[in-house]
Amino acid sequence: MAHQKIMLISGEASGDMHAAGLVRELKKLRSDIDIFGIGGDQLQEQGMDLVYHIRQMSVLGFGDVIKQFAFFRRVFKHIVSLMNEQKPDMIILIDYPGLNLKLAKQAKKRGIPVFFYIAPQVWAWGANRIPKMAKLIDRLGVIIPFEEPLFKRAGLQTEYVGHPLMEHLDVSISKNEFFKQHNLNSLQKIVGLLPGSRVTEVRRLLPEMMNTVTELKDVQVIISKARTVDIGIYQEILGEKHLGTLIENQTPEIMEYSDALLVASGTATLESALHETPLIVVYRVDPLSYWIGKRLVKIENIGLVNVIAGKRIVPEFIQNDFQAENVRPLLTELLLNDDVRQRITQDLRKVKEQLGAKCASENAARIAQSMLVRTGEA
Repeated sequence: MAHQKIMLISGEASGDMHAAGLVRELKKLRSDIDIFGIGGDQLQEQGMDLVYHIRQMSVLGFGDVIKQFAFFRRVFKHIVSLMNEQKPDMIILIDYPGLNLKLAKQAKKRGIPVFFYIAPQVWAWGANRIPKMAKLIDRLGVIIPFEEPLFKRAGLQTEYVGHPLMEHLDVSISKNEFFKQHNLNSLQKIVGLLPGSRVTEVRRLLPEMMNTVTELKDVQVIISKARTVDIGIYQEILGEKHLGTLIENQTPEIMEYSDALLVASGTATLESALHETPLIVVYRVDPLSYWIGKRLVKIENIGLVNVIAGKRIVPEFIQNDFQAENVRPLLTELLLNDDVRQRITQDLRKVKEQLGAKCASENAARIAQSMLVRTGEA
């Protein structure tokens, strides 16, 4: 019997990680599948044939999209031509709405079943797009509890699968081993910096993060290096002063063993929250993107941890507010004020409880499997 083909499109590092979990679980259910499309190292490790790597797709804000418009148009045309040539049995789309909603429309035209896993955050910037999505998507797997009724109301077959970050909280080594490995002093406080997974994020955020922490006394700084960003970018920013320890492939340990974190807005804010470590959310984009975003975004908080909590439980410093002199006093309070730390930790624990068990990848794979069975029967 011929293998069934799945086209999978994931444009970002977090999507690559979550999609890899889905593929891993799907392959446990059936081995007769070939997967190709856009992804990163983790999807490649699961045997996916990469047409484009997420490094090529990494943009931040409207300004970057405009600069790379011609490239994205070529990618879109190429992927659509592959739909025609390969005739996949289904397409799995992971977030990344700018490209993926257009591809969903093309798949629908060709009668290819569409499973959208990890919904675009349209509740923040465009709820009016939900009815349009309902016409393009066959099944939707959402990872934030309040999203399920929101999409179901539009007639979209939606299931809350759990949050895949719950599967990535385990640390590989103890605190003592981690400290020894990186020559850290157990008597000093640790501030962890997570400046994002894109080159543009690291360039825009890490310098101000370093400005924030360099004047703190008796504090050690550890910096999470994204596998999608070349080490030279960090070295260029950090210079020869060696003010922080650069650490790769140990994000859970950084989140778990730091006393406080400065985190780029995005998935990492929620991941940090699930480790129950006090954090501050920061972000900065190009001026055009910020101007457009201010007019589109309909919610008060942008940090995912605050959005899920329904209130601001951790501080946010966005765009021009993200200045070292603004952030430093609050960071100092997170490090030294036990009452503040305890209150934030309790709030973070409540967010964690909302997300449920560690079964998102398994549940998402079950949806994909059921769609493949129907395709095979057809």
